[in-house]
Amino acid sequence: MTEAAGTRELEITLDRNSPVPLYYQLAQSIEHAITTGALAPGERLENELSLTSRLGLSRPTARQAIQELVQKGLLVRKRGVGTQVVGSQFRRDERLSSLNEDLAKAGRVPSTRVLEFSVGPLDPAIRNALEAAAVRDTEFLKIRRLRLADEVPLAVLTNYLPARIDIKRADLDHQGLYACLRALGVHLKIAHQQISARLLTPAEAELLGVVAPAACLTVDRIGYDDVGQFVEFGRHIYQADHYSIQSSLKV
Repeated sequence: MTEAAGTRELEITLDRNSPVPLYYQLAQSIEHAITTGALAPGERLENELSLTSRLGLSRPTARQAIQELVQKGLLVRKRGVGTQVVGSQFRRDERLSSLNEDLAKAGRVPSTRVLEFSVGPLDPAIRNALEAAAVRDTEFLKIRRLRLADEVPLAVLTNYLPARIDIKRADLDHQGLYACLRALGVHLKIAHQQISARLLTPAEAELLGVVAPAACLTVDRIGYDDVGQFVEFGRHIYQADHYSIQSSLKV
C-alpha cells in the first residue's frame, strides 16, 4: 500500500474470471481495508479516476462500488475533500442531556459555530409545532448553531426560547445551551421529542460538508423546567453517518 497526495492507494486484486461482479469485488476489498484498520477513519480514498486508471475499470463500476460503501455508512463523500472513511459513529442515550456535554464525556472534542442569534416572533410552522405546549410568549430567541465533534460537522441545532431568558451569544461559543440555562437558574426537567429521518437540503448538506443526496436524523424536542414551564423548542438535524440514538425498552 502506498500513500500519495493525501489519499490511500490500496493494493487491490480483481479476478476477471470470477462470476462475482467487479464492482462488488472492489467494494469488498475497500471494506476489508476499512474493517482491518488499513484505512483509518478520516483517511481519503483515491478518487474514481485514479481507481479506474490503475485497475482498468470503467468509472461506473468504481462509482457503484464506492456508492455501496457510502450506503453502508463506511464512506462519505465530502465536497472539496473527496471520499473519506467514516469515523466511529457517536451513539447517544435517549435522555435529556446536552450534546456538548455528551460529546465531551465520550472523549470527543466539541466545538460550536453560532450561525444565527436573533429575537422576534415565531414562524407559523414553529408556532404550530408548539400548539400543544400552550406557549404564551410572543417574542422568542432563535439560536442556530453548527455543532462539530473533533472538528467534523455533526449537527445543525436550532433552538427557540422565550426572549425573557437572558442568554448571551458569546456564552454559546464556549458552552452548551443547557449549561447556559443552568447558569441562569433554569433547570430542564422533562422533554417530549420526535425522531424522524429525511434527506438533507442542499444548504444543510453544504453546512455539514457532505454531498447531497444524503440522509439525516431529525429531532424535534419541547423542554420544560422543574415547575412545568415551557423552556425551549429544539429542531435539530444530525448526520446519519455519524450519529445514532439508543434506548432501552421494557415490556
